[in-house]
Amino acid sequence: MGKTLEHDASIEKKDLGSDVGSSIETDSAHEGLEFPTVDELTTLRRVQDDVPWNAYAIAFVELAERFSYYGSSIVFVNYIQQPLPSSTGADPNGQAGALDKGQQTATGLNTFYAFWSYFAPLIGALIADTYWGRYKTVCVSVGIAMLGHIIMIISSVPGIIGTDASFGVFVLSMIVTGFGAGMFKANISPLIAEQYRKTKLFIKVLPSGERVIVDPSLTISRIYMYFYLFINVGSLLGQIGMVYAEKYIGYWLAYTLPTIVFALCIPVLWWGNSRYRKSPPTGSVLAAALRLWRYAARGRWSLNPVKTMRNLKAADFWENAKPSHISPDERPRWMAFDDNWVDEVRRGFKACAVFLWYPLYWLAYNQLVSNLTSQAATMSTHGVPNDVLNNLDPLALIIFIPICDLFIYPALARAGIKFTALKKIAWGFFMAAAAMIWATVIQYYLYKTNPCGHAAATCVDAAGDPLVSPINVWAQTGSYVLIAFSEIFASITGLEYAFTKAPKNMRSLVMSIFLFQSAFASAIGEAFNPLAADPLLVWNYAVSAILSGVGGVFFWLSVRKLDKQEDELNNLADGHFDGEK
Repeated sequence: MGKTLEHDASIEKKDLGSDVGSSIETDSAHEGLEFPTVDELTTLRRVQDDVPWNAYAIAFVELAERFSYYGSSIVFVNYIQQPLPSSTGADPNGQAGALDKGQQTATGLNTFYAFWSYFAPLIGALIADTYWGRYKTVCVSVGIAMLGHIIMIISSVPGIIGTDASFGVFVLSMIVTGFGAGMFKANISPLIAEQYRKTKLFIKVLPSGERVIVDPSLTISRIYMYFYLFINVGSLLGQIGMVYAEKYIGYWLAYTLPTIVFALCIPVLWWGNSRYRKSPPTGSVLAAALRLWRYAARGRWSLNPVKTMRNLKAADFWENAKPSHISPDERPRWMAFDDNWVDEVRRGFKACAVFLWYPLYWLAYNQLVSNLTSQAATMSTHGVPNDVLNNLDPLALIIFIPICDLFIYPALARAGIKFTALKKIAWGFFMAAAAMIWATVIQYYLYKTNPCGHAAATCVDAAGDPLVSPINVWAQTGSYVLIAFSEIFASITGLEYAFTKAPKNMRSLVMSIFLFQSAFASAIGEAFNPLAADPLLVWNYAVSAILSGVGGVFFWLSVRKLDKQEDELNNLADGHFDGEK
């Protein structure tokens, strides 16, 4: 057995091979476990632990919520863009629609909805970490989103649908539903991972006799993989069902069914009230973290911006702000935490810096929500609703998530390839760029083969019936499969990274910052909205491909050193924070 080493709170000074057991404050989750030695850390294979059943119950709540969110939003493009063909908006032989506002308005409102839904997590996270805790915030957010869905149904009732009043009520429903969905999203993601209690590496002997290391970070990765699987089961069922409800029955049904499924969240959350593991709020944790950063930055500012950046990135930046380095007489009253919590905050700030690159990824991903649906409407659908192709993305995820978890990732581990979180994220950028290149090529040939050339979206014959390209709509498959792989690498790993790198009492806040990058991308996307119309759609997809691809390169160059600290960051000692509720 190898010699164990003492834990050093400084990440820069900590040896990669430090014995994990020496830094653990034993609790009921780790009691009786054997921890790896220096030698075992470098020689034993790492495996995942089992997922607790509570996590699956929370995943079902997410499934129902995503069914409602994606089931209703999948029909937004046609609802906003296309004219009203009947009293319900349905048209079995043509194009369903309601408001007749055109593609740019449809893209703009969809972009706003995405922005709002991923800005609201900041508010939900602050409430949860400071006042209510995650569970209560999730319950309240379900009530708010339910109200929004009911308002949405009202906007689609025959007699109201298609009128100016319908448009106003629909926009109001987007605001209310998006706010509830955002509050929900910031807290359900960390709540599910918190059901797994172990946080440190430990030894397990397999039935074969092989000694392996159970790595909690791999277990959290598995939890988020299957959490995302549940998301996409809900998304797939909701989207497929609602595009046919829209086309053959009407929008009132396309908005009512998601509301009914969403209502299933209520009994499951009630059932879990006494069963879920909950983290209580700890008071003004965000204020303490910001004060800590400001304290650490004292005396490091200069008129020379290069010198300032160098000072802010210095190895001792956080060390000098640790309570143990400050005499009790000079220690501020708000410094009610220990050195380990400072290390956790340092790690959380590093994670947030990683997330700043994500808008370049989300710009490409967001093409899936609106513009690829509009692109499908200009292709030969052979009776398939133009927005049903969107379901290739969740279908591909449902297929490939278990394949990655059970075969690809273990095969890479056995081959000695460390496919770390940051490497996965970089590959996610590149896969998104490939998806946009595919869409660019499709759009180029659509313009070449459409009877109206570069006016494909508005091309009609003398009778007013749409004229489309002979290219089969299933040619879009490549874009959807590639974007699905990008989600496995970038989106799922982002959830995992936000949870594992955040201080325990700031998990909702750090998660919300990750989610906010999607909102920021939506805001940037508004600037590209003029490209989302003929004859500029080739440039629309090409620019998204370039930004994601080049962004992936610069992302990896900026994080490659941080990637080498993955084990140290995942195995910090638990911090202690005394906040006021």
